[in-house]
Amino acid sequence: MAIEVGEVVTTAVLAKVGALTLKLRKDPPRGTVEIVPAATTVTVFYDPCRITGFKDFCAELEIFANKAKLAKVKKPRAIIVPVCYGGEFGPELSVVATQAKLTEKAVVVLHTKPVYTVHAVGFMPGFPYLGGLNPKLHTPRLDQPRVIVAAGSVGIGGSQTGIYPFESPGGWNLIGRTPLKLFQAEEVEPSLFSVGDRVMFKAITMEEFEKWK
Repeated sequence: MAIEVGEVVTTAVLAKVGALTLKLRKDPPRGTVEIVPAATTVTVFYDPCRITGFKDFCAELEIFANKAKLAKVKKPRAIIVPVCYGGEFGPELSVVATQAKLTEKAVVVLHTKPVYTVHAVGFMPGFPYLGGLNPKLHTPRLDQPRVIVAAGSVGIGGSQTGIYPFESPGGWNLIGRTPLKLFQAEEVEPSLFSVGDRVMFKAITMEEFEKWK
């Protein structure tokens, strides 16, 4: 079941999404299986065999939603992500540059300039969808997705940029790679990113990348 927090992505809406997610995860209603925050919604997956009734479950979620609107908003974290751009780590850096009619160096400058906002975390655990990409860098996804994308790969898909936390298939334009681990299941908060976090990319050399690892 999806709880709609707002209609458009704003700082206030993202803050409310974060507050509601925290409350639900701290004290989830009986029958809750998973809680997934997104840009304007919080989706609650539940086991129908473990709830007393759908109407009662919805009523309980509504109480949570109303409390979240009044809750003190948690200040978003600022996260700096080191990225080694181009080369084997960023095979589509040249594609993005050609699309934007820029040099590869200029693409890196534009990609590292904004302060991005985490709009959602999905399609796999820990994958951040980041809003705030310069329109000049908007690039369509690949016509033929890759079978394997390395963990830590930074890509551009349409109007968003994001980072692959695990090795997986993927169709975004890869422009670099970070040595950071985005998801660690054994941690209390396994995902490095949460909805509403502020993110900045910092260009590093291959030598710095290897030292970081």
